[in-house]
Amino acid sequence: MCGITAILSQEGVSASCLSQMNALIRHRGVDGEGYVVSRAGSVWSFSGGDTPSGVDLPPLPSQGGWDGPVVALAHRRLAILDVSAAGHQPMSYANQRFWISYNGEIFNFVELRDELEALGYVFSSGSDTEVVLASYQQWGEDCLTRFNGMWAFAVWDREQGTFFAARDRFGVKPLYYWCGTGRSIYFFSEIKQLTVAPGWQARVNPQRAYDYLAWGLSDHTEETLFAGVYQIPPGCFISLDLQRLSAVHDGKLNHIRWYELVPRPFFGGFPDAAAEFFHLLKDSISLRLRADVSIGSCLSGGLDSSGIVCIANSLLRQRDVAELQKTFSACAIDPRFDERKWIDAVVDATGVDAHYCYPAVDSLFSELPAIAWHQDEPFGSTSIFAQWSVFQLAAQNDVKVMLDGQGADEQLAGYYSYFGPRFAGLFKQWQFDQLFSEIAAVRDMHGRSMLRSLFGMLQVMLPAGSRSVLRAIVGGVASSPPWLDMEALGAQPIDPNVALGVYSDSVAALSRAQLTGANLQMLLHWEDRNSMAHGIESRVPYLDYRLVEFVLGLPEEYKLSGGVTKRVQRAALQGVIPEKTRSRADKLGFVTPESVWMKEHSPDLFRDLMERARRVCSGVLNERSTLVLEDVIAGRRPFDFSIWRMLSFGQWVDRFDVRLQ
Repeated sequence: MCGITAILSQEGVSASCLSQMNALIRHRGVDGEGYVVSRAGSVWSFSGGDTPSGVDLPPLPSQGGWDGPVVALAHRRLAILDVSAAGHQPMSYANQRFWISYNGEIFNFVELRDELEALGYVFSSGSDTEVVLASYQQWGEDCLTRFNGMWAFAVWDREQGTFFAARDRFGVKPLYYWCGTGRSIYFFSEIKQLTVAPGWQARVNPQRAYDYLAWGLSDHTEETLFAGVYQIPPGCFISLDLQRLSAVHDGKLNHIRWYELVPRPFFGGFPDAAAEFFHLLKDSISLRLRADVSIGSCLSGGLDSSGIVCIANSLLRQRDVAELQKTFSACAIDPRFDERKWIDAVVDATGVDAHYCYPAVDSLFSELPAIAWHQDEPFGSTSIFAQWSVFQLAAQNDVKVMLDGQGADEQLAGYYSYFGPRFAGLFKQWQFDQLFSEIAAVRDMHGRSMLRSLFGMLQVMLPAGSRSVLRAIVGGVASSPPWLDMEALGAQPIDPNVALGVYSDSVAALSRAQLTGANLQMLLHWEDRNSMAHGIESRVPYLDYRLVEFVLGLPEEYKLSGGVTKRVQRAALQGVIPEKTRSRADKLGFVTPESVWMKEHSPDLFRDLMERARRVCSGVLNERSTLVLEDVIAGRRPFDFSIWRMLSFGQWVDRFDVRLQ
């Protein structure tokens, strides 16, 4: 896992800008540093302070630069496959025609390399990077459809004068761009890299800030909370001609979608579905165990991470791997938020080398400035701190690759939000007996009242106007929260969930919405930053596209029925994970006792943070924000995550010196 910097300019690139942008993401890869500059048919390669021995290149100049038109690539390397100097980047291929700066892993690179060797290609390293370059030469943009993995990469074709940048199907790895001054376009892995770019000033994107503050959404469009900064959407690529950069308008580039999420039809019965699910998940995990460094796993005690740990443990034993798999878990002293009993059940069953951390409120506040900096954008709750602590613990134990369970809930109807679409589907089909049976099962299994279940059903069936009235009656999200000054922010009270398809009256439609925009990209953003902040590559087996397409093609009752979520997964993992873990009905994940911290342990810390947030936000957060916090602390108002969103927004504005007006 690595970091990318690329600059395309008609007017020139300075060496100091290129070096500083690359230095700001050193945490993404301390094992290597490299630069390449291409201009007027010539190409120069340079080293940096972290360039490994065995790479014989002159150092990047500390001053000066190159006149345009020019293309400059920089790279930070976290060595995972072929850790030798042969994997150094930027890497060239075909007599220096193609140059790449690449972040990610192509897990089926072994099979692709064999196919390419049969076509006459020759490889000089054991890295997947070289396979990506050869694949691009052989198949062009169609190479993307052959990759099974996670990636963001930029390829410069010197012969054609074209620049190609692409992201993986689900956006596991980030890639942003900004059209800057001097007819220059910057591509980068993290937005903080722009803080040293000429002409950069952080400015808020009002509408996206509203989406985050009012609705808790981010990464759901190609826009970011920074005005003028865009991300290449998942499953898309951008192709540019260096001679035509002046044709860019409004700072936004045209992207081409290369991947559409299409469910795979399934015609078997439930036992067949469970068997196929297990086969696909096992193969996905097997591919993601390919590495030349140590591999560990996140273990929350839930179904998803437990399945990964147990299957990986079996595979490693079959391969006679001497080293025990290491697992890392966030626990809590408060038993209401602790999953240690389910974690320990997996540990006892597998004999893994287990490690635990106990995120504390004092550590949260001391590390918050660092987390805010690494996340680039504000985040939704302190559960991100729990995840941060897990990756921090893994780094302290010399683990460089971690497996994690992201993406399972979105495809397998693992969230409680799927009950509403399930009920709505039964209502539309006039299956009233089964509808009331399902509502009763959800009540008995999950403690959700009939009134709350009916609200969930109506939420996805009613038109927008009626939905707003219903939300107001039950105290739900207000389109214009009273603590948010919409005029000062400059945004419109538009519910972003409508465009995303969140109010879907079917389980399959909500899954698609969450996988492609409403939820998953936000979670992947947080995971990427938390893992890379500690020099760790995080791999997500449930997002193997073969598994996702298969699950989306299953009948919804295979995923949710009788109040039981993730039915096909539970059946597939029978006898694989401990039964008490397989049958648990509640859901926590890497949570923190945020409400307890706020109301009981450290209310003054939250008060101070709110005061600072209001001060730096120039009136966007009005005086009612303080009243909301005080009402929650006093127990006059139920806890909700809008408070943390305000606090995190203030941290972001302060840390990146964001102009709000």
